[in-house]
Amino acid sequence: MIASHTPLAERLRPKSLDEYIGQKHLIGEGKPLRNAIMSGSIPSMILWGPPGVGKTTLAQIIANTLDRPFYTLSAINSGVKDIREVIDKVKSGGMFGPGNAVLFIDEIHRFSKSQQDSLLGAVEKGLITLIGATTENPSFEVISALLSRSQVYVLEGHSKDDLVDLLNRAVKEDSILRKKEISIKEYESLIKLSGGDARKMLNNLEIVVQALPMQQHSITNDFVDEVIARSPVNYDKDGEQHYDIISAFIKSIRGSDPNAAVYWMARMIEGGEDPKFIARRLLILASEDIGNANPTALIMANTCFDAVAKIGWPEGRLILSQTAIYLATSPKSNASYVAINEAQALVHQTGNLSVPLHLRNAPTKLMKELGYGEEYAYSHTNQDKLHEQEFLPVEIKENCFYRPLNNKRELELRSFLHAVWKGKYGY
Repeated sequence: MIASHTPLAERLRPKSLDEYIGQKHLIGEGKPLRNAIMSGSIPSMILWGPPGVGKTTLAQIIANTLDRPFYTLSAINSGVKDIREVIDKVKSGGMFGPGNAVLFIDEIHRFSKSQQDSLLGAVEKGLITLIGATTENPSFEVISALLSRSQVYVLEGHSKDDLVDLLNRAVKEDSILRKKEISIKEYESLIKLSGGDARKMLNNLEIVVQALPMQQHSITNDFVDEVIARSPVNYDKDGEQHYDIISAFIKSIRGSDPNAAVYWMARMIEGGEDPKFIARRLLILASEDIGNANPTALIMANTCFDAVAKIGWPEGRLILSQTAIYLATSPKSNASYVAINEAQALVHQTGNLSVPLHLRNAPTKLMKELGYGEEYAYSHTNQDKLHEQEFLPVEIKENCFYRPLNNKRELELRSFLHAVWKGKYGY
């Protein structure tokens, strides 16, 4: 019997692949992960996807389906000692024998290199089948040795139909809600406020149901908005708040407001955000939003990322704060960002245009006879004649991608380009 205080999301957790909602590209009939599970032989794997799409649930279903011992660790509060204890238990697994246990590690991207290294031997020998869950790109966060021994499965965000099915299942099948004879008249607010996170949506549904007046049994968008708006909301590093606050943080720096930038950073720090995630976003912003208006910004952001990785927490917050303030007070330019976007768009539009003959490499006699590289003027000895040489395919030679903006540094670049190209690109 399920206790009434057990959260709705836990009460509704699927127990089999047939009950599992979503991820049909992986566990639908004939799909790769389902085939592996049904064969009884699964690889170690990394489940990569947004929060609330069922990574933990899928790991449990896999272990249950294969009837294997299931161990779970969270990278937030587990260390090398905990990993070794699990491996030792598996080694002395009794009737199950070695190599049959599944070890699930939630938020594996938060494990340090040494923690991930401690898994390698057991994974290599087949003592454990590792299932790691991550919301971050595993190619950045999981060591290459472990990644090469694991299959990466990408889990997709829930569709609207998936979330509607889940809500209907909750009110019809949950042992507690079905007694209340609840009906959902409008789904939009529950889905919107979830940000695609099924767990968060079910938590909100439970809050809304508890707030229903005695004689009210239907749920509308207005009622959901009213109830959730007055509920206390904390920063959720895996939920909608995570994306809203990092968005506010980036836009504050882009808008040159250091006070707001530090405030939103403080919200993330107090909420337990991964400092490397913050540093990584600063690194991207330094190029996307500042660029050549202040090239030192990218160096500063890269140094910040390295320093945070080296010294850790809590001192890393000082470096993050210094860097955020520096970037917020730097001149801004998105000219490089616009340039690469326009260039890529033109590549999609025009396809594989030929490289002009004078720019081609000529490693063979035949290529030289065909004129490859023949009319190329070596730039170092022809600096005053660069404007006479074309470096773009002839079909797009008049296109301009990089347009310096009106900040001190890029005005200098504009003057340089004008002097070199004699106004060819409008500088």
